[in-house]
Amino acid sequence: MKVLGALAACVVILTVAAPEPRVAVVVVTDLYHPPQDPGDNFDLLAAFALPEVDLRAVILDCTEGFRKPVSDHPGMWKDSGGPREPGVVPVTQLNYIFNRNVPFAVGPMAMMKGPGDRMLDRPGFEQGGIELLLETLRKSSGPVHVLSFGSARAVAAAYNRDPGLFKSRLAALHLSAGAESREFLEWNVQLDPQAIVALLRSPLPVAIYPCATKDGPFSKGRHNTYWKLPDLKFVGKMEPRLRRYLAYAFWRSARPDFLRAMDEDGPGDFESGVWAKPHNVWETAVWGMVAGRRLVRQAEGSHRLVPAKEGSVAESLRPCLVTVADDGRYRFELTDRPTNFRVYERTDPEAVERAGIEALPALYLSFKP
Repeated sequence: MKVLGALAACVVILTVAAPEPRVAVVVVTDLYHPPQDPGDNFDLLAAFALPEVDLRAVILDCTEGFRKPVSDHPGMWKDSGGPREPGVVPVTQLNYIFNRNVPFAVGPMAMMKGPGDRMLDRPGFEQGGIELLLETLRKSSGPVHVLSFGSARAVAAAYNRDPGLFKSRLAALHLSAGAESREFLEWNVQLDPQAIVALLRSPLPVAIYPCATKDGPFSKGRHNTYWKLPDLKFVGKMEPRLRRYLAYAFWRSARPDFLRAMDEDGPGDFESGVWAKPHNVWETAVWGMVAGRRLVRQAEGSHRLVPAKEGSVAESLRPCLVTVADDGRYRFELTDRPTNFRVYERTDPEAVERAGIEALPALYLSFKP
């Protein structure tokens, strides 16, 4: 998961900028078990808990190279924490906690052969993610937002199979991938460059949220979404089942009774230094835009929700023109001309971080199954 500064006399919260109806959402996430990045588990919680979101389906994006003890995905760092499998366990845990039955399926695990690849040659099990996405769009009576955190290959393959369906049912594709500059080849782009090429050369409505700057994924720029929480100590105060869900992920638990683990605290779950460590944030900006929430300033002692126009943080999606190279690196240019692309923008990255440090814990403490 991706403003006005927090003043001495102010507290920053996330506030609702738009009322019902709820926003229909499909999430595509490179969520693994055990986690490659437990931040993915942290961010998926928002999909289930945000009252503005109507979560229709979860597509599990898995790359074959990370299913090995030491990964071998071309051109990327060697992940020695494997093997890993698609995040069936955490999605099932969230369905259990929230007493829901959100459908989920696994997408193709191999890279696309080209931007027009429909991936019909992949095994039947790997067709599930593509088919679930298409089925969800077909069954929807209104527009659906698709959020992609990972390779985006299931989205690209589904679009290649039925572009007309996407044009009629897609509200927007929210693409968390890439960098502000072509100088840096970002992680999600490297997972499947042809998927990025396919989507950024399409006529679909696409909102892009760069994850990195030219200096990498851990720097803050005007258009990328990254910022850092100093710690996760607030997790210990969250609703018991939600804090157990996060403890299971951040501890990389191997308990086979992964549902029962949601009903009882494990020894020392909330005493470990893991909660005192910094936490990297990439996806919060995406969820804020989709859910219609904005960071706002509040007078000291006041906890009322205020409209975004009254002191809202300067975050927005700006119309832009996009060109993408064959390796998935893209360039965008802000424009006043008609376009199907928008790009995330924050006028003061440091202020966004200061505001988020106060707002995100408050948001997660408000979540109830």
